[in-house]
Amino acid sequence: MSTISAVGRVAELRRYPVKSMLGERCDTLRVGPVGVEGDRRYAFVDDETGHIATAKHPRRWSALLRCAAATRDGGVTVTLPDGRELPVSEAAGPLSELLGRSVSLAGERAAGVVLERSDPLDVLERGIEAASDPVLLELGQGAPGGAFVDHSPVHVITTATLDAIGVGLGEALRYRPNIIVETAQSPFIENDWLGTEFSVGGVVLRGTLPTPRCAVPTLRHGDTERSPDAVRYLLEHNRVDVLGVPLPCAGMYAEVVSVGLISVGDEVRLR
Repeated sequence: MSTISAVGRVAELRRYPVKSMLGERCDTLRVGPVGVEGDRRYAFVDDETGHIATAKHPRRWSALLRCAAATRDGGVTVTLPDGRELPVSEAAGPLSELLGRSVSLAGERAAGVVLERSDPLDVLERGIEAASDPVLLELGQGAPGGAFVDHSPVHVITTATLDAIGVGLGEALRYRPNIIVETAQSPFIENDWLGTEFSVGGVVLRGTLPTPRCAVPTLRHGDTERSPDAVRYLLEHNRVDVLGVPLPCAGMYAEVVSVGLISVGDEVRLR
């Protein structure tokens, strides 16, 4: 017989309509079989390499984090660093000028598509502009459907973990979660939830993988400054085995067991 225990409540909900751009806070998220509706719905693709443009390779793509994407009237609007707002379907040209590389819009993740990930230690030690050889990672290996998620469809982190790192809710955007759980439990309690089902509002999720941290949390996000400690703390305090490799982690990925709605304030219950 299984037991159910309350572990916290939903503090914030976030959605990122375009990969590697700033996203939006939401009062409610609808979670379907393939994840959070409207999350990582679009990405931009490097026309030269065919790789997904992501700030995980900051020397090339960090300027994406100066852009914001929001869902409006069923469509997605992109706001550029100079304040211009335009439909995502018209953003490829201005983004190509901003990034200094030709990019095209993609509305569905193709099978086997990859992104470039720089070594976060290398970025910390040598800076964003240092030349390095990023590794190629396949997107969405734990996710059905066509969203441009890194692994599984939903990303969860707790306030206990954010507080331990020293960023709190105010800079939770550095870690790009969908669900932020307010809890009095220990930092990095997410490590213990892996493989476990938990209910959030009307949704049931199952933890699948610790969330490895690349250079992205250390970068500028909109008006925020760089923060090397956003990953350095994890290197010292929470290296976790991820598919056989010890990596700095914060939060976890989760898959969808049953669909429904999640709202801010909903109770999170561990099964």
